[in-house]
Amino acid sequence: MAVDDLDGGAVAGLRRRRRQGKSERVVFSLVGGWWGYGCRLLRSSNGCVVEVISREMIKPTSPTPQHLQKLKLSYLDQLANSFYVPLVFFYQADEVKGLTTSNHVQISQRLKHSLSQTLTSFYPLAGRKIQDNFVNIDCNDAGVEFIVARIHAELKDGTTTEEFMNKYIPSSSTPGISHTRTSPLLLLQITLFDCGGFSVGMCFSHIIADCASATAFVNAWAATCRGDDDQVPQFSFNLANYFPSRDFPTDSAFEDYFKSNNEKLMMKRFVFDKVKLEALRQRLANNYVVKDPSRVELVSAFIWKHFMINVGMAKSGKKTNFAALHGVNLRARKSPPQLLENVFGNCVMLAIAITDSTTDDDDDDQEFHGLVSKLRKSIRMIDDDYITESQSGYSYLNDVNKFHSLITKGHEVEWCSFSSWCRFPVYEVDYGWGNPVCVGTIALPLKNVTVLMDTRCGEGIEAWVNMSQHNLEALETQFKLISTNIIRNMES
Repeated sequence: MAVDDLDGGAVAGLRRRRRQGKSERVVFSLVGGWWGYGCRLLRSSNGCVVEVISREMIKPTSPTPQHLQKLKLSYLDQLANSFYVPLVFFYQADEVKGLTTSNHVQISQRLKHSLSQTLTSFYPLAGRKIQDNFVNIDCNDAGVEFIVARIHAELKDGTTTEEFMNKYIPSSSTPGISHTRTSPLLLLQITLFDCGGFSVGMCFSHIIADCASATAFVNAWAATCRGDDDQVPQFSFNLANYFPSRDFPTDSAFEDYFKSNNEKLMMKRFVFDKVKLEALRQRLANNYVVKDPSRVELVSAFIWKHFMINVGMAKSGKKTNFAALHGVNLRARKSPPQLLENVFGNCVMLAIAITDSTTDDDDDDQEFHGLVSKLRKSIRMIDDDYITESQSGYSYLNDVNKFHSLITKGHEVEWCSFSSWCRFPVYEVDYGWGNPVCVGTIALPLKNVTVLMDTRCGEGIEAWVNMSQHNLEALETQFKLISTNIIRNMES
């Protein structure tokens, strides 16, 4: 079968737009295998129609008071990459709860009206960024984009797998691509399924929110939609009071290093269930340095290890430094925890772990021990003292600058980055028709990025890995061997 090479903005196969009155019909081809920006698509199947029913800007119910119309960003916001981050929630039809095709009009109207109400409290999301080195947001109530669409498919058709996810986010946003001064900071798409279910796809600007903040917003929106708005906690938008803005260069060379540079990238979801996590944990059973490794530490170290091996082989033994960057949520690490608990924004720092080329040690597990230990040390370094000093001092900025110098001054450095969304209540987002049956993200044109999420049952981890096809295929081979290796060890 023919293999199609796609341009960076393409999503899948043939894309055809036709205008019919106020309705826009977009035809995509579905794929059963790899997909991504600027990648090759294999095993294409029958086409599936996505129809955009309506597209409008939703503004807060009440106008934002004048004294709140300019939001100063923190320096952590300034350091965040200025692109859209995608997140998609899926809801199964439920006749008892009224989630049916016959109620789709009422459901979309209810979602829209409750969104407007919620934006009154989360007013910066309805604003626009100001081109002043990302120091301020203009909270001008310009609105968030709200799209209602229909897809002629059912959730049970396998439409929640990673190769379909791009259908459920607003087509006017390109995840991973920087947005302009006039672009909305939040875009939403409600996609209605023939079975009666629906999805909520969102793209939020990373310049104003981390995933903890975005999750807090959708939970507040859901509570308002189901009539429990009195249960929504009050959020503050004063992160800049704790981490005042700094005078950074307008162009960020550091951000450019995360971009793909036209490299063909793919995304694949790896599900680490209880069996696989226990198999990884057994590798540390006789180690006294790393006790009680967390799920995030185990999965991150596994992906980092095999990323190092694959890249190291490609470099033919050339000495290389390998880094793992891990986003660390500061809210629970600051003392007292209540201080930053309900602060909206990028309340996150990067933990940076660095190691040399993979060792020649024959003990495969010993190397795994070392990587888990390095990850733990770098993450735990971001404690209350470190955060406090970084508020007005330069502890964090010095560490970021050291890494920036390492990658810009001719050193051989390869890295992968991790963003853990584990323990965020994404599976508690109930708009009144039940909890989501699936939550996911989509491919980004950012190299070597992994998003970690809880499985629906909360016991496992889903790793949404964004890498080159070669590295993903090599990782998948090792992933399939995890449980097999531990069983062989037990039998021997």
